[in-house]
Formats: sequence, structure tokens, C-alpha cells
Amino acid sequence: MRKISLLFFCSAALAAEGQSQLSSNPNIIFILADDVGYGDLSCYGAKAVQTPSVDLLAKKGVRFTHAYACSSTCTPSRYGLLTGQYPWRRNDTGIARGDAPMIIHPDQTTVATMLKNAGYATGVVGKWHLGLGEGGFNRQAWNDSIHPGPAQIGFDYSFIMAATGDRVPCVFVENQRVVGLDRNDPIQVSYTQPFSGEPTGKANPELLTLHPSHGHDQAIINGISRIGYMKGGHAALWNDENIADTITRKAVSFIENNSNHPFFLYFCTQDIHVPRVPHPRFRGKTAMGSRGDAIVEFDWSVSQIVATLRHLGIEKNTLIILSSDNGPVVDDGYRDQAREKLGDHKPWGPLRGGKYSAFEAGTRVPFLVSWPDRIKPGLSEALVSQIDLIATLGKLTGQVLPTGSAPDSFDQLDVWLGKSSANRSFLIEQSTGTLSIVNNRYKYIQPSTGPAMEENTDIELGNSPIPQLYNLKQDENERSNLATKLAKKVNSLSRKLEEAVSKP
Repeated sequence: MRKISLLFFCSAALAAEGQSQLSSNPNIIFILADDVGYGDLSCYGAKAVQTPSVDLLAKKGVRFTHAYACSSTCTPSRYGLLTGQYPWRRNDTGIARGDAPMIIHPDQTTVATMLKNAGYATGVVGKWHLGLGEGGFNRQAWNDSIHPGPAQIGFDYSFIMAATGDRVPCVFVENQRVVGLDRNDPIQVSYTQPFSGEPTGKANPELLTLHPSHGHDQAIINGISRIGYMKGGHAALWNDENIADTITRKAVSFIENNSNHPFFLYFCTQDIHVPRVPHPRFRGKTAMGSRGDAIVEFDWSVSQIVATLRHLGIEKNTLIILSSDNGPVVDDGYRDQAREKLGDHKPWGPLRGGKYSAFEAGTRVPFLVSWPDRIKPGLSEALVSQIDLIATLGKLTGQVLPTGSAPDSFDQLDVWLGKSSANRSFLIEQSTGTLSIVNNRYKYIQPSTGPAMEENTDIELGNSPIPQLYNLKQDENERSNLATKLAKKVNSLSRKLEEAVSKP
């Protein structure tokens, strides 16, 4: 891949080396990949794709082998990460429609509100997928200022995708206003009825440059049909192949603009999520087609963040956390040959399942923590969870969380910084059909009546009408159900899970 000049992103006026910070607190960047599996990065064993920039973070920091997202799907995972509350404690945290109201309530304490109170400048850039506005579905003021939004839960600056790449409206929203909107061409959105005269993927496949494999056959934007219907807003529509460039540029600008005081950046990439449309300069960089090329594109975004920190002289005092919102999926709605070109690559690594699944590949994800000033490089097998972000950063910055907030988040600072190997006593995994609990490398999956397979993606969901118990230390692939042999262990973990669920 040819070298991309950093001058594309860095302002010369802000690029002074060694710029001093006004506080001893570190800058904090959370880079959240989308649908990147445990086996998708070369530092986690991938051979068919190389991720040198991510690998460098792993080399300089702590790489965790037993780290978990809060859920096996995106919206609930992101909710748990930002609030420190398991998403299954509420009944409205499922995969959000593009016209869903904001799921995080403005009166909730989030990572952003906590760090803002600690004196941090706070920003979110990239995929949001947590809803916007209030009062029910399709109540957003797309053609005006949208409230509530990221500002109401602690973010000073926001440049976000309204929902996600495969859902309308396909526009960026900066500080809660649609970017580039022509008011003479207002946006209209519907998730129930198509707009008269507007083509759809189902009715007009001849207009498509990327065809759906299942679903995703409604509004057509840039030759790609999406979930939901949209009319208007043509000047504001994003260009899919430029999404990574656009959001990376905005993330770099946020860092530049706040480099003289502590900042928190929540940077959420879109690349590996469908529809996968990497920029032309990344196409063909792997033999795996658009999914593999999108992983390379993600690694490039990471490289730009790190290069900017280095250029500004603040890399050593910046804590970077890199992870994924859930496990991998190969065909998630478009015929992009991801399945046909997978070859020997295993996005799930040695694990069973994938996105949506109760098996390990649904929620066990890559997790790297790098902070050159404070972290000694190493590998950790400690049990860690993204839900601990708020309590851990609270400890780091000396913040006391309000009573009742972040009820499921625990301080894991010493573990994250590689100073301790102490396990989290237990954690709970959420899939689309059931809950699981992991304790001392034993995993118990609650019985459920859901389907065994996800029909469209061919992913094993882990649902079963009988209890499941696995010894992850001896059986990482979850093939030997020990429930009948270890009934006492099943009863113990079942009670522990029930106690956690009944906690207010």
C-alpha cells in the first residue's frame, strides 16, 4: 500500500512537537472496531491479513486473551460500554433502527460525563448506533437540531453516523445537525412505508452496484440498498468508500484541537461492518475481498491516530484502548464474496460461534491497552470486560461515580495496566437469545428456546433447551457440555447468574 501523507490530516499550526499538557491525567482514546473477531488481527494470530499498526499497540501495551464485549451485537454492546450497566437490564437496548430514540437517557452517568467532570474535553467520532432524539420512533428533527444527542450525555464534540452503515439515513451528524444538508431538499425517513417514486433494492435491483444476500433491500443510496426508507437529503449523503477517511480526519482534528489539555476520544470505526466498501487504495490488499481489505483500512485509521499523537508529542501520555463491539460475521446481508474468499482465515480464531452467538466468539474480542508512560508490555489472561471502562477510568482520574450509576462496572485499573493478573470474579455475556456467566474459566449458558442457528449468517447461536457448561481452560471451543457431569457447578453458576440478574 502506498504511503499516505500525514499532512492530509495534520495542521501545521498545531503540530508543534512536545506540546505540554495542563494536567498529569493522560489523554484517553477508545478505538472501537466494528464486527472484528478474535481471530481477525495479526497480533491475535491472523495470517491472511496483516494489521501492523494494531500489532504495534499490542507490542507496546497489554494484549488480553480473555476480554469481553457487553453483548454479541452492536447497540447493546455500546450501551454497556458507555454506561457501565448491562444492557439486558433494560428492554429497549436491542439493535437500534435508524430512527430510534436515544437509548442512553440524559440523566444517566456515562464515561463522557464522568470525564468531562474531571476536566477532559470529550468527543465521539464515527458509528453511533445508540439512537437520537426522543419521544418514540421517527421523531428526529433531521432538518434541524437533533435533541437529545451526544451532547446531552457528556460529549463536547460529536461527528457521527446517524445510525450505522446499512441503515438510513445515510448522513453524518456533526454536533447534532446533519452535515451538508440543503434545506430545499429535506430528509424524510421511514422504517414502515416506502416513499412513492423512490426506488428500492427489492423493486429495482438493476440500480444496484452491491446486491443484498438477505434483507437490506429497501432505500438505495450510492447503488447500495439499505434497511429503511429515505427521501431527500441528497447533498448530505455520505460516500461509502470515503467513510474511513472522513471519520479518521475528524478524529485527528479533535486530537489536534485538544492537544494542550486532557481529552477523551471515543472513536468508532465502520470498516468491517456491512456494507463493506473500502476506499480504492485499499482494494486488493488481501485475497479475502472487501472484508479483508476493510480490516487493512481499519489498521490504517489506527496508524493515523498514533502518528498524530507522535507528531504532537503526546503519545507517551495517551492511554489507548482498542477493542471490538462484538464478534465477527462473514455474510451479514450483502453479496460481497466475503464467504467465498475467506479461505483459511478464521475470523473467530479458535472459538465457536460469532456475532449474535452465546458461544465465545460472540463476545470474546480483541482488547489492547497501551500507555507508553505507564504500561509495561505484556500478555494477560485475566478476565476483563468492556463494561468496566467507566469504573476503571473513574479510578484513574480520581472520580467518584454517583450512587446508583454504572452498577455493573468494576475498577480494573491495575489489571488493565498490566500490574495485576487478578481475575474479575465473574462476568455475564449477552447474546440474542440468552445469557451466560463466566467464572473461573467455567461458562454456564442458560437454557433457551431460541433457534440453534442464525438462519442468514450460518452462525451457531448457542441456544439450547438444556443447560450448557463448558470448561474454557480445557475446552475453549465449547464442544464438551459438562452440565450432566458437574451438576453442582451448574447449580452454583445458575444461582450466581440469577442473583446478578435480580440485582437492582
